[in-house]
Amino acid sequence: MTKLSPDAQVVLDAANRAQSYGPDDCLNESRWIAAAALRAAAEIVAPLSYEDVWTDGKILQYEKYDPVREKLLAIADELEGLSET
Repeated sequence: MTKLSPDAQVVLDAANRAQSYGPDDCLNESRWIAAAALRAAAEIVAPLSYEDVWTDGKILQYEKYDPVREKLLAIADELEGLSET
């Protein structure tokens, strides 16, 4: 299995403790379930927001950067990207 960052490993360990299959069991879907939970948490805790910027007489909308949202989504991406090696 791919080595995880410490943050992603904490999430995966918690998910593995909360289900009945072992971490190496072929039926274990805890990493995808954990990733889905993190994505849901990102939407609840740090929903996507936009900032209006006035430029050249026009108002343009840009996604606002939220470090909490980005961290949650990065961990979810990492968990979903795991592969057997």
